[in-house]
Amino acid sequence: MKTINIAIDGPAGAGKSSVAREVSSELGFIYVDTGALYRTVALYACDNDIKSEKELIEALDDINIELNFISGTQRIMLNDEDVTDDIRTPEISMGASRVSAIPEVRKYLFDLQKKIARENDVIMDGRDIGTVVLPDADLKIFLTASVDERASRRYIELKEKSECPSYEEIREDIIKRDYNDSHRAVAPLRKADDAYVVDTTYMGFHEVCAEIISVIKTKLEIDD
Repeated sequence: MKTINIAIDGPAGAGKSSVAREVSSELGFIYVDTGALYRTVALYACDNDIKSEKELIEALDDINIELNFISGTQRIMLNDEDVTDDIRTPEISMGASRVSAIPEVRKYLFDLQKKIARENDVIMDGRDIGTVVLPDADLKIFLTASVDERASRRYIELKEKSECPSYEEIREDIIKRDYNDSHRAVAPLRKADDAYVVDTTYMGFHEVCAEIISVIKTKLEIDD
């Protein structure tokens, strides 16, 4: 049975995860947050005080990552422990950007992503889904927004948590992640030539979701 694969790419803080999760729920697809996989590797490295690429590569055999889907919601398991909430910190975000530049890490996670897409109708988001992971996706979307808007959204998301970084620190982290993600040697962040671009800078969340659902239904001829 042919599955439907939709790729959503874009820079940090563009709203990919929130939008992809909502659209997946609306359409009955499985949502796959590939960035969470890299965050999980970064969490393992942080928790085990792994400093060098060589150490991390050697440790990959000890890292077992599983995706569990509970009522369509993705839960991340690291060596049988649910770390879904633990990977959502600024420190782990920066760590994810670093580990994602390591070819061996990307290869380690690549097969898992492809397997999920072969077996399910998915909306998969990340940095290189439409260009590397699912180059033959049925539809590719590139979600973006200005640096200031992305920093503002991330600050609002984190400000209720203890030890929330300042807006300026978050903005600087986003600029650094943009540079790292777009300049890495392996699978850099870039828009696929055939991607549909959605700039969300001046759009509300539900407006963005409605536009993407409309594009998906129209281009893939999916009935209501």
